[in-house]
Amino acid sequence: MDIYLMLKAVIMGLVEGATEFIPVSSTGHLIIAGEWLNFLDKDKRDVFEIMIQLGAVLAVCVEFRQRLVQTVQRIQTDPNAQHLVRNLFIAFLPAAILGLAFHHQIKEFLFSSFTVGIALIVGGILILLIEKFVPPGKVQDIDHISLKQALQIGFAQSLALIPGVSRSGATILGGMCFGLSRQTATEFSFFLALPIMFAATGYDLLKARDLLSLDDAFIFLIGFVTAFLSALVVIRALIKFVSQHSFAVFAWYRIVFGILILLFFAH
Repeated sequence: MDIYLMLKAVIMGLVEGATEFIPVSSTGHLIIAGEWLNFLDKDKRDVFEIMIQLGAVLAVCVEFRQRLVQTVQRIQTDPNAQHLVRNLFIAFLPAAILGLAFHHQIKEFLFSSFTVGIALIVGGILILLIEKFVPPGKVQDIDHISLKQALQIGFAQSLALIPGVSRSGATILGGMCFGLSRQTATEFSFFLALPIMFAATGYDLLKARDLLSLDDAFIFLIGFVTAFLSALVVIRALIKFVSQHSFAVFAWYRIVFGILILLFFAH
């Protein structure tokens, strides 16, 4: 086994786990990291990225396992459980429909360093504006999110189909714009990651099934485990962070990183 290939798989897994749930765009970082590391050929790299995204979403399942199990167990009798499932379904629909409709065009025309750099900068500026001008949200619990707010967050999430926008950033900042507190928007973003990421990775895996090979299983496993463990750490840290801090630090990071990408990577 190539030790350098293993190390690259670890780095890619760390990048996915560290960036999937914070508003900096995991897809954008994976595009840049994959190009910089010259990691696998493009088709196999795409499949690898699907697998490590599954590792990251598994971390959400583990961290919120008690709430998820309770929701499943009480879905027929508990109004809060039913309300949460309805909200997740409604918020899931816009990105799912648009993603299916424009999946090929997005992959072909938008997956580039230039797109990522521009999206990072624009997103960073929007975060600063939202933090400065949007008043604190009044919804303090995900059980109190309205169906209208769930749909609005769903449309905000659709913006993340553009590489560099950030799914978590779109849903969290969208939630804050539509009346959710920072902490509630962040928690809802974690739950909303489950249907959208499972659907997206399942769809991509189905399309790429001919590229799956036992020869790559160990490298994929390394990335999967690394992404899971690093995402678990980030989820727990982010929950604590948002209770005391704004997202301004992520905004400035996005702007600086986006400028560096345009200077050194985009062509």
